[in-house]
Amino acid sequence: SAFAPASRAFVTRTTPRFDTAVKANVLKLSDPAQILDKTDVFIFDCDGVIWRGDSLIDGIPETLAKLRALGKRMYFVTNNSTKSRAGYKKKFDKLGLDIPAEEIFSSSFAAAAYLEQTNFKASGKKVYVIGEVGIGEELNMIGVPWFGGPMDAGIVPNMGPGGRVEHDKDVGAVVVGFDRTINYYKIQYAQLCINENPGCEFIATNLDAVTHLTDAQEWAGNGSMVGAIKGCTGQEPTVVGKPSPLMIDYLCNKLGLQRSRICMVGDRLDTDVLFGTDNGLQSLLVLSGVTTEEKLLSPENTITPDYYADTINDFFKPVTANVGFY
Repeated sequence: SAFAPASRAFVTRTTPRFDTAVKANVLKLSDPAQILDKTDVFIFDCDGVIWRGDSLIDGIPETLAKLRALGKRMYFVTNNSTKSRAGYKKKFDKLGLDIPAEEIFSSSFAAAAYLEQTNFKASGKKVYVIGEVGIGEELNMIGVPWFGGPMDAGIVPNMGPGGRVEHDKDVGAVVVGFDRTINYYKIQYAQLCINENPGCEFIATNLDAVTHLTDAQEWAGNGSMVGAIKGCTGQEPTVVGKPSPLMIDYLCNKLGLQRSRICMVGDRLDTDVLFGTDNGLQSLLVLSGVTTEEKLLSPENTITPDYYADTINDFFKPVTANVGFY
């Protein structure tokens, strides 16, 4: 199956020039060749790596241009489901980044790809969406009928005596993505579909705890929306975004990529780095997003990237000389 988890690949490390973070056994990238020489393909998360909120991180255009000049292939894979691939293309353009549309993958696309792979359309069922325009746009691309999402913003159910929400018995899947207009009506509608429609599937685009809506602070992520539906259904969702193997399986199967020559670069341990380690990829954590060095190196952290760096601009910083490791 295209959605079966990949076996973990273990990378044998030679003796590079590095700073050693003894507590967590994580290597701080000090010689970029250790990554660049063994990587043909970079998969970049977007929020916290390329931009924060609607602000481009300094130096990113130049770094991406240098990587392309070295012949590296790049893909941009985001767990944010609020936009479709076309919507993210517009965001890249607005930020002055000329990224081909075929290099962009979002968790809204992953939800549609999952439904396509499982032949959901042949069931004749509909999808109820908690989320924003991205999910609906991707479902339209594969011809799967859906409703909800932005159309259900602002609806207040009748909760007086005898009040009830009538739900569509033909809903065969509920897709939950990040939704800035989530409300009690949407939660109630989703739980009715999952609890009362036989075989109705519960699909989550991702479980991110927090997200970068703005560059000023962290905001509650899709994990809070998914948690609400888990809480009232007792069901665990099928997760299609990172760290699920769905998107890397899709890329490798469609594009013929070699996992051992791919490096996943992200700012989250439990999605980006885990996506790499669980799917046989190299991994690099950057500190330009939600994860601090303190959290990475804490004794409580059990998720270990191959390397970490301040930003992806460190791919082209001067090599740090070793001191005291001889």
